[in-house]
This record gives sequence, structure tokens and C-alpha cells, in this order.
Amino acid sequence: MDAATERRLLGLLGLGLRSRRAVLGVERVREAARRGTLRVAVVAADASANSRQKVDGLLAAKRVPMLRVASAATLGQVGGREATAVIGVVDTELAQGILALAAPAGTGPDGSRGTG
Repeated sequence: MDAATERRLLGLLGLGLRSRRAVLGVERVREAARRGTLRVAVVAADASANSRQKVDGLLAAKRVPMLRVASAATLGQVGGREATAVIGVVDTELAQGILALAAPAGTGPDGSRGTG
């Protein structure tokens, strides 16, 4: 993901947190995933192995899409923290927008190529 796309993604996450359409931190993301309300998770590439272990398996089991951003400090700034390992989106429309933003040009949010 290029820097401009990541900035736009972080802006959407910030809006989601302020409107309570996103949750911040490992435990809140895990709770949303268990409840079935988590639509997409954005995980810091430099998150600790412990944090990744807590999140990755559950997201895979629940088939929640996951995106990676450069750092926990970057994600933390979005949420007003020094650092955070993960932010989860619980709003369907916001999640679709984030997935569309992160999808390579010419593909759909799920990575499929449409024939138009």
C-alpha cells in the first residue's frame, strides 16, 4: 500500500472511531469478531507477536478481511494513543469503502476482477 493510500485509509479509520463505527485495540477487536460484527481489521505490521497471535487466528476463523499498515505508532495516532496493534471496523459501509480503497486498481473489494 502506498503512502497516499495509507493516509486515506487512516483518515477513514479516524472517522470510524469518532463515529463509533470502529473499535480500537486487541480486546475490543476480538470481542467484535466473536460477536460477528467485525467487518474488517487493520493490523500494524510491527505489532507484537503476542498481539498478532491473539488476532490473526480469530480473524481467519471468522473470515474477517485484514489489512496491514506500517506501524502501531501510526495506528495509535488515529486513535489518540501512543500505539495500537489493531483497529477493527464494525460498520458495513465503512468497511466496504476501506476495502475498495485498499484493493489494487481494476479489482473489486474482494480482489476479484470484474468484467464490467
